[in-house]
Amino acid sequence: MVVGKENPPMEKESANTVAGSESHKRARLAILELANMISVPMSLNAVVRLNIADAIWQGGSNFPLSASEILARVVPSGGDADNLERILRMLTSYGVFEEHLNPNSSDRRYSLTDVGKTLVTDSDGLSYASYVLQHHQDALMRAWPRVHEAAIDASTEPFVRANGEAAYSYYGKNEEMNLLMQRAMAGVSVPFMKAVLDGYDGFGGVEKLVDVGGSAGDCLRMILQKYPHIKEGINFDLPEVVARAPSIPGVTHVGGDMFKSVPTGDAIFMKWVLSTWTDDECKMILENCCKSLPAGGKLIACEPTVPEKTDDSHRTRALLANDVFIMTIYSAKSKQRTEDQFRQLGLSVGFSALRSFHVDYFYCVLEFEK
Repeated sequence: MVVGKENPPMEKESANTVAGSESHKRARLAILELANMISVPMSLNAVVRLNIADAIWQGGSNFPLSASEILARVVPSGGDADNLERILRMLTSYGVFEEHLNPNSSDRRYSLTDVGKTLVTDSDGLSYASYVLQHHQDALMRAWPRVHEAAIDASTEPFVRANGEAAYSYYGKNEEMNLLMQRAMAGVSVPFMKAVLDGYDGFGGVEKLVDVGGSAGDCLRMILQKYPHIKEGINFDLPEVVARAPSIPGVTHVGGDMFKSVPTGDAIFMKWVLSTWTDDECKMILENCCKSLPAGGKLIACEPTVPEKTDDSHRTRALLANDVFIMTIYSAKSKQRTEDQFRQLGLSVGFSALRSFHVDYFYCVLEFEK
């Protein structure tokens, strides 16, 4: 400050200052994209319902097709090719389809990118298509307008506020939803388990393996096929879940409650279990696992691990979007965690160390050592 001389008042910054600047133009564009972002998952849901990926793939040809040609394959009775093309163009901008333009006409044709190929039904009848459908069922969609309520009162998740009961209970009473959940988990699990079995060798020396939350036993089946030296596999899940599980050579289905006890084994395996529970609930699960392991035993947990620092990479966005999904649908206080947060939970219940193996961009293999 200059003594004896009046200083000019500081100009206050306004949210609309230099509204015509390039940065402000980019900001307005970005908020418009975010405000209309619902078009992306809903359009993805639409192409899955129409079975468009399989229509283009046709056993591996992936020959570029126009919207009218695609429509003829999925809706033989006819439809609106112009509206389908609008959906295809939008998803092309997000890397699901590749657009092929005819330089001599306005004709547009579409083939599948690697992202689009994840929606193609494989020889086992699996794909990520069921995962897309499962996320956009009416009961789940009713919860999304209430996400803000999780920030006001975390005692009840938005799904319960919208539907009157917890998601897993709701699924259990609806056979169609339950079957879709199983198909969705199988579609995600199989490619991930292939990555685990290719990039992680921690099942060597294990003779008795317990899969906590193993559902139908698909993961155990794949592990035992790769490691035939494992003499016994225990598929552990809720009694009503294992009651429907198919017979698998070398696998015994056991019903129970992981919050009360876990079957003993040389090693325990679980996939995407801890992320859907609170810290206190995770401690109970981890403690029961630790009690059921011998000295030198290990828990092999496959979980998404969020980065310490937030950035705008596809991986971070996918992980944090899934974290909000968990908060909205399964539990307002369940969450995805960093590796260090998992380490601290393990140490607090008796595990001695944690090693991580990044065999996938989304999931991480966490090895808790006793």
